[in-house]
Amino acid sequence: MSVLTGSPWLVALAVSLAAVWAFRHARGSRRDWFFPFATIVLVLFGEVLLARLSPALARKQLVWICIAFGIATVLQPYLARFRRIATVKYTWIVLSLALVAATAIFGERVNGAKLWIRIGSLHVEPVEIIKLLLVFFLAAYLAEMGDAIAKARWWSLRANAKYLGPLFLGWGASIGLLVVQRDLGMGALLLCTLLTTLYAATRRTDLALGAAAVFALVAFWAALHFPYVHERIAVWLHPFADPYGAGYQEAQSYFSIAAGGLLGTGLGLGHPGFIPDVSTDYIVAAIAEEFGWLGIVAILALYLALVRRAVSVAREQPDAFASLLAVGLAATLGFQVAIIVAGVAGLVPLTGITLPFISYGGSSLVANVLLVSLIQEIATRRPTEERA
Repeated sequence: MSVLTGSPWLVALAVSLAAVWAFRHARGSRRDWFFPFATIVLVLFGEVLLARLSPALARKQLVWICIAFGIATVLQPYLARFRRIATVKYTWIVLSLALVAATAIFGERVNGAKLWIRIGSLHVEPVEIIKLLLVFFLAAYLAEMGDAIAKARWWSLRANAKYLGPLFLGWGASIGLLVVQRDLGMGALLLCTLLTTLYAATRRTDLALGAAAVFALVAFWAALHFPYVHERIAVWLHPFADPYGAGYQEAQSYFSIAAGGLLGTGLGLGHPGFIPDVSTDYIVAAIAEEFGWLGIVAILALYLALVRRAVSVAREQPDAFASLLAVGLAATLGFQVAIIVAGVAGLVPLTGITLPFISYGGSSLVANVLLVSLIQEIATRRPTEERA
């Protein structure tokens, strides 16, 4: 905890920016206060946990907390006009492809994946912004074409190609580039977001199943052609085959989860430090060891409450775009949590996705704070809307 007591001005700045972000709103509007409350609780819990695991990373995360809440506060007036996002829907795909291309050209490869761009002393992960841009595109496109897609019969190739072509070309190009860059975790997250938003707009299960089948084929191909992906799957299937080599982190993660039991060892009393990437990929194991299964359940319940409230906000919207935008953002947050928790628990191969607001990662923190800020703006009731 020395990082929190040793940097009082940085802590004060982070608290001040978080407070301004939480309480700033247009005069006369009515906000849903649950979103900022839940977000700040998760961010605070994550910072306390990081201070226990790695004071150096906790200090860096504290800087990112200031950046995240600062950016969200500055962008709040623009996020309040979120319906303008729908007027330039193809711009979001162009920006996504540009960011993926920039990562491929200028990015640095870490652990087999080329996902980070160095800006000075900071490492930025553009894919965290890409996940928001693709939600913007999906919501805007499906708000306009959702009814037509819903009415098209599955056997009508011409109608489906006409309405689904731009959707799958734009989304598929971004996903394809991510797969080439070996980021299957983010590819899986974006697939889940696509399926959820597409089904919410059209109620067509055939499209959802078809898209899932195509991704499964791509993932199978990647497992055969990328040694990095193949190794992750092998470690997932046989974590104790090489407990001091490739399977070391997986095995230590299972030991941490088992050691925590129901109530946990207590903060600072466990040994999650045996897991090399405990502050990023395996922070769920650290929570399970020191806070037990009850701690994990409490954290997951808070995430679930955030997602359920976001879905409720989607149902309350008078227009298709706002509703689909809230659904897409809720799916992005919910599936991100589900994928990383399932990976640490051994239900699926670990993909390296961060646990929102808690894992160390500046780009992830900024993107997820912006995600919640946007949901909050969708939920906000303004005087003009109430009169309408």
